[in-house]
Amino acid sequence: QVQLVESGGGLVQAGGSLRLSCVAFVYDFVGYTMGWYRHVPGKQRELVATTAAGGGTNYADSVKGRFAISRDYSHKTVYLQMDSLKPEDTAAYYCYAVHRWDSGKTYWGQGTQVTVSS
Repeated sequence: QVQLVESGGGLVQAGGSLRLSCVAFVYDFVGYTMGWYRHVPGKQRELVATTAAGGGTNYADSVKGRFAISRDYSHKTVYLQMDSLKPEDTAAYYCYAVHRWDSGKTYWGQGTQVTVSS
């Protein structure tokens, strides 16, 4: 059973920083592509950042240069460092994982709220 546990959300002023963490309770951490989506009620879900199983990262244009995704293999954790936060970054952030040999199955974290005040 795959479990993703997120933490690190909260309230921050515009221009501030937060770091989200996603601990993956999985056997083959290296084999998972992982990342973060965000969702605002009434809007479409947005893919924010991805770290691929084979290496490499991708970012939404809206966060390039401000957010950085990384992995800690020893702790099976993915981080999302968010700097220069803007009010429009306010959303519920969800960690996800997809194994490279089972792309039809996506696992999700419980979500963590990020609120950026102006």
